[in-house]
Amino acid sequence: MRPRPDRSPSAPRTPESSWLLVAAAMAALGWGGNQFIPLMVMYRQVAGFEQTEVTLLLAVYVIGIVPGFALAGAWSDRFGRRRIMLAGVALGAIASIVFAIAGTDLAGLCVARLLAGVSVAVAAVVGSSWVKELSAAAGTGARRSGISLSIGFGGGAAISGVLAQWAPNPTVLPYLVHAGVTILTLIAVLRAPETRTSSPHRRSLLGDLRVPAVYRSRFRGTVAPIAPFVFGSCGLSFAVGPSLVTGGLGTLGIAFATLVMLITLGVGTSVQLLAARIDHALRGRNGPVGTICFAVGALLLAPAALTGSPWLVLLAAPFLGAGYGICLLSGLKAVQTMAAPDDLARLTATFYTLTYLGFFFPLIIAALVPVTGHLPLLLALAIAALLGGSAADRSARRLDATATPARPTRA
Repeated sequence: MRPRPDRSPSAPRTPESSWLLVAAAMAALGWGGNQFIPLMVMYRQVAGFEQTEVTLLLAVYVIGIVPGFALAGAWSDRFGRRRIMLAGVALGAIASIVFAIAGTDLAGLCVARLLAGVSVAVAAVVGSSWVKELSAAAGTGARRSGISLSIGFGGGAAISGVLAQWAPNPTVLPYLVHAGVTILTLIAVLRAPETRTSSPHRRSLLGDLRVPAVYRSRFRGTVAPIAPFVFGSCGLSFAVGPSLVTGGLGTLGIAFATLVMLITLGVGTSVQLLAARIDHALRGRNGPVGTICFAVGALLLAPAALTGSPWLVLLAAPFLGAGYGICLLSGLKAVQTMAAPDDLARLTATFYTLTYLGFFFPLIIAALVPVTGHLPLLLALAIAALLGGSAADRSARRLDATATPARPTRA
């Protein structure tokens, strides 16, 4: 049987490069979502924020993302991909403007992070679905959408970190640069071909993160166990790792945090670029290997907490980056393979909602570390990752042994 085209039946024939127009907007919104991360050190230094306040800003971001996931998919099914993506790009630019205005005001920063979270949700759900529908070759949609976000997460964070470390007005300039670039991507979104016609008869505008019954067993068994370790990897590398050693880095704290992020996302993006080779080498067992990488990274951070060694944090970063990239690619590929066109946005939204649970890992660590120390918490996360990967592997083997060749057409 020939591979099924990675495209919605309702999508018109379009140039193969059209997906790049959507990818540009996804990268810009990914930049906006991650530009705050290397600046956490700056806020500690300039505003005197405690670790709990910085972690609060991470949690607020997730609070914006989850309803964004629930709504963006349903709204793009109803009104089309382009309209919702335009709204997401506008929100991303507004979020950066609010960041620049807020300065070091915690309440203002929380509002900006909330808006940034919603915009990233639009990029992840609507952008990933749109790129998949514009990608003719089977399996390329997951790789392209994952790489687009990863380039934004990594490249944008690098630009913001460099500007904050060495340019003037570190609480303003990085955000204004992002706002300007994001506004420019509106042109790309306007030129991208629409793949979903507007329809008043599609499912509720309130959204729905429930997994349709026809996919439930496979999604719960093979996708859900590894999903939290996608951004759990990023949370450990970005938020926990640099906080363990920045006290001994002097004025180079922002540069170090930026370097950690670059290594993590550089490896994560490289993994996705080599997706076909890695999938062949791992014989389709990507998810469990991703959780093993997470576990190794978490265990390397444990001695860093005891010694304050920046080298151990840097050593952990590529493992956590590999965990991020492999788990993200594995989950997206599984979702895009199992989902019928009318369920693609909803199932993508549910997957991304589970991935962002991993951003609560730093919050849990910050809350419990005064009582337990870092070692038991990092060890517990490593064990949880290994158990999740093992459960996903067993479930995939069981389901593949009993699977029928036909893919469901509707929920």
